[in-house]
Amino acid sequence: APVAPAASQVERGKMLVIGGACHDCHTPKPMTPRGPEADMTRILSGHPESAGVPQPFKAPAGSSWTTHTNDHLTAWSGAWGVSFAANLTPDNNTGIGIWTEQMFVDAIKQGKHMGTSRPILPPMPWNWYGQLSDDDLKAMFAYLKSIPAIANRVPVPLTPDGKPIEEIQ
Repeated sequence: APVAPAASQVERGKMLVIGGACHDCHTPKPMTPRGPEADMTRILSGHPESAGVPQPFKAPAGSSWTTHTNDHLTAWSGAWGVSFAANLTPDNNTGIGIWTEQMFVDAIKQGKHMGTSRPILPPMPWNWYGQLSDDDLKAMFAYLKSIPAIANRVPVPLTPDGKPIEEIQ
């Protein structure tokens, strides 16, 4: 589809975020009798700080289940260690509030946190989102900057042995 005019860039970004299933991982979900349901009061705020830092899951020997998630669907444990869904709200201290548009585009295109540092870990499919046009990624960023800022400090990822990951260049 053609790129939307600037006046509707935020709306285009919202549709890309919805269609890209960003809420599946970045919006916490309490468990209900119907399964996990998005808590829209914490829209795109990532792994809840109050949930703590779960250690890597160790599957029983012979199990075919090697990747696990928490009930919020915001933390995953696998061969890489433990990763946590980032806070995508415009909070300056814990979200993407200080990010520039170019930092966001670079992060998605290169699979690097803030576009320059440690690798973005599974299950974030940055390699697929990175195939979107720069204009689409800029629209997503415009939408993310338009939502309410939520202070929520997401833990740094853990190595497979449960230690905080080092910044890898």
